[in-house]
Amino acid sequence: MDRTQFSSALIVGAGSGSSASLARLFKQHGMKIALAARNIAKLKPLQDGTGAAAFTCDATDRLQVQTLFEEASAKNGEPDVVVYNAGGHLRGPLIDLDPAAVERLLSVAFGGFLVAQEAAKRMLPKVRGAILFTGASASIKGYAQSAPFAMGKFALRGLAQSMARELSPQGIHVAHFVIDGGIASPSRQAPADKPDSMLDPDAIAASYLHVLMQPRSAWTWEVELRPWVERF
Repeated sequence: MDRTQFSSALIVGAGSGSSASLARLFKQHGMKIALAARNIAKLKPLQDGTGAAAFTCDATDRLQVQTLFEEASAKNGEPDVVVYNAGGHLRGPLIDLDPAAVERLLSVAFGGFLVAQEAAKRMLPKVRGAILFTGASASIKGYAQSAPFAMGKFALRGLAQSMARELSPQGIHVAHFVIDGGIASPSRQAPADKPDSMLDPDAIAASYLHVLMQPRSAWTWEVELRPWVERF
């Protein structure tokens, strides 16, 4: 089994989909795993399968994010891979949207900043590390009746791009992943007449790992992942 140069991973916004696949794959490659979510009860099966530590955290709260990094570092060592996988969705006609609900959704992007800032503070003195962001189709395409989602995902992509330009010369690999399509799950499978028309979460995880293993002379800052049925 090949091992990466990394030893400790923190996945913020962990769940049962692509982040679970990431946790399992990172574990296979020798990393200690820390998982963070608002509700960690749902993570028990994943913990049992990976030996991961789980921490309750609202990523939009600065003090909770600081505490998360302190506790995860005490448990597994300071994370040298941090994945921000938190998300949310809100749809509806523009004039019908509740401003308070929109504000809450946009706070997810602010959470990305808080997590990334805390990670960078710890990685910069070591001149190494990786910070990975999970985006969506809405990161580059604003769909009708989906303005809040696009606003948040555009913001997260801008954060990642700015960070990549600032931090890459300082040894920190920053990458943003555009997940452009539906993700398969036990309850949501591709139809028989369109096999492989949904993203396999294990395949998504493999792409994250591939980026982690890139030599510094050929780092990428963004990857778009889509099944064959999706349009560019």
